Amino acid sequence: MELQINIPKMKQIRRVLEQKILQRLQPGKVIVLYGARRTGKTYLLRRLLEQVAEPYLLLNGEDKAVQDQLAERSVAQYRTFLGDRRLLVVDEAQKIPEIGAKLKLMVDEIEGLKVLVTGSSAFDIHQQFGEPLTGRKLSYRLFPIAEMEWASEENMLEQKTRLHERLVLGSYPELIHLPNREQKTEYLRELVSSYLLKDILEMEGLRHSSKLQDLLRLIAFQIGSEVSLNELSRQIGMDVKTVDKYL
Repeated sequence: MELQINIPKMKQIRRVLEQKILQRLQPGKVIVLYGARRTGKTYLLRRLLEQVAEPYLLLNGEDKAVQDQLAERSVAQYRTFLGDRRLLVVDEAQKIPEIGAKLKLMVDEIEGLKVLVTGSSAFDIHQQFGEPLTGRKLSYRLFPIAEMEWASEENMLEQKTRLHERLVLGSYPELIHLPNREQKTEYLRELVSSYLLKDILEMEGLRHSSKLQDLLRLIAFQIGSEVSLNELSRQIGMDVKTVDKYL
């Protein structure tokens, strides 16, 4: 007799942006989906592609082969690359040098082309896309799961019961699948050290990671209150102008 094992199905929250992006996906436009790391951009991308009937080309901007393939800004090469597909999807698009100018050339010269791109970091996306795509792009920012998105999966009692934990730990999608508070806390610590601080410190070559953590902690304690730059400066022992820059 075969042993039957029931494995609980992983909860999948429908994101509000899903239908909005599908409706806005049109020829001659570049849809830019950006936001913090681990908010579910790649998962949302897969969900969107499951609902697209037409052929598409999916690229990963972190792939060196993809970067090399798109290195030469040539309409003829881009046409060959795309073939008969008129939907281009690029995950981690900010990793491709001059991606804004390249996408502008594509949508201007290849008739009927629709483009959907994602990027992990807001400042990288804006630096890379910038002016070239003015008037040609629609930008959407993906946040962690909102309470109105939870409402589609939980009744009012469940939402109220779990609200306190979400206010403390946040609503990053991966927390859904972690079984206890200890593992969730460990995940968040890793997220802060591996991603948040790395991104912020690299943005403008900021040097004092420990001071940055102190600043974040002080701000967290003052949620709902007015914040004084002078007071923050005094408490962490840094110049007011430096504190302002870090914020």
